[in-house]
Amino acid sequence: MNVLVLNCGSSSIKYQLLNMDAVPVVLAKGIVEKIGLTYGSFTYKPEGKDKVVAEQPIMDHSVGMDLILKALVHPDHGVLKSLNEIDAVGHRVAHGGEYFSESVKIDDEAKAKIKALGEIAPLHNPANLKGIETMEKLLPSVPQVAVFDTSFHQTLPKKAFIYGIPYEYYEEYGVRRYGFHGTSHKFVAEKACRILGWDITEKKIITCHLGNGASITAIDKGKSVDTSMGFTPVAGLVMGTRAGDLDLGALLYICEKEGLDLPKANNLINKKSGVQGISGVSSDFRELQAAMEKGNEKAALALDVFCYNVKKYIGAYAAVLNGVDLIIFTGGIGENDNLVRWETCKNMDYLGIQVDKQKNEVRGKDTIISTEQSTTTVMTVTTDEELVIAMDTVRLS
Repeated sequence: MNVLVLNCGSSSIKYQLLNMDAVPVVLAKGIVEKIGLTYGSFTYKPEGKDKVVAEQPIMDHSVGMDLILKALVHPDHGVLKSLNEIDAVGHRVAHGGEYFSESVKIDDEAKAKIKALGEIAPLHNPANLKGIETMEKLLPSVPQVAVFDTSFHQTLPKKAFIYGIPYEYYEEYGVRRYGFHGTSHKFVAEKACRILGWDITEKKIITCHLGNGASITAIDKGKSVDTSMGFTPVAGLVMGTRAGDLDLGALLYICEKEGLDLPKANNLINKKSGVQGISGVSSDFRELQAAMEKGNEKAALALDVFCYNVKKYIGAYAAVLNGVDLIIFTGGIGENDNLVRWETCKNMDYLGIQVDKQKNEVRGKDTIISTEQSTTTVMTVTTDEELVIAMDTVRLS
C-alpha cells in the first residue's frame, strides 16, 4: 500500500511517499516552498536516484500539489507508473481541539470541524484544510486521513489544561492547554518501550521533543497527563524563535513601550524571541555552539537558558508522575546534540539520573545513554512523524 503523507503550511508543502507493505519504505520525499511568492522552490528526492531541485512561480497549493504528483510519475525520476498506485493520503493537521482524540478518515464533518478550529490555529489549520481540499480535486477517489498534533494530549486531566482566567473563556472560546507534537511524543514513548521490552502501561515516561519547536510531555501508563505547549505552540520551553513561558505583564509592558499592535506582538513572541532573541546570533544550535566556543557570552547564555528550561520541566513532570522510569530525548536537537543532553541531565542525582559521557556521544540513534547505575533510564530515540501518519492512514483507509 502506497501512502502519500502531506504536511501543508501557509506557504509550503512537505511530503513523503511511503510503501507500507511489510517493512515501511520511503519511496520519495521533498518540499515545496515559497508558495505564492515570485520565486517558488520545488525539491524532490526519489529513493536511489538524484535529487531534483527547481525554481519557478508556484502560485498556490494546487500548483504545488500538481508538481508533486507529476514528479512521482515522471518517466525519468518517478517512482510510480501511474497515480492510481497512490492508495491513500495522510495529512498532518495541527489542531484537533476537543473534537478529535484520535486520527480520522476525512469526510465533510471532519473538514467542517478542521475549518472551525482555524479560529484558534489561524497559521496552521487553514493551510492543512487547503491541502485536503486540493488533494480531493486532484485525486478524488483516494481516501484521506487527518492525523492531529493535539489528539494524544486529549487525555490531560482538567486540572492540567485549565488556565487561571475566567472559566467562561474556556466555555465560550475553548481557551485551554491543548499541547502539540503529540504524534512524536506518542511514537517515541511506544518505540522506546518496545526496544526495552517494557509494558508502557506500567511505566512513567518523560518525552523531550527538542527542535526549533520544542515541548515536553509527562506520560503515565501510556497516556499524556501534562505537556509544556499550551493553547498555542508558543508556550512552554524557550525555543528557537519562540518565547516560551513569559510573564503576560512583561509582554503588555513591552507592547506599551514599543507601541506594538497584536500582529507585531505575535511576531515578537513567535519569530523574534527564544534563543535567537537572547543570543542575537541564530536559532540554529550548531551556530550557537560555534559562537559560544568563540567566546560569545550571549550565545552561551541562550544555551544555558534552554537547558535549564528543559531540566526544570523534567523536574516538574517527575513530581506530576510521582517518579520517572524513562526520559527520552528526540527531535533534531534531542537526537543529535550531546551537549544539550549532558547539560540538561547533569546534577539530577535526586532522580537517580546518571548519563554516561561516552554513550552520550551519539547522533540519530535509538540507544540508552544512561549508566548501568542510573535508576532512571535515559535514551535518545529517533522520531518519525511521517511514519506515524502513514500507519494511521493505513489503519483507517
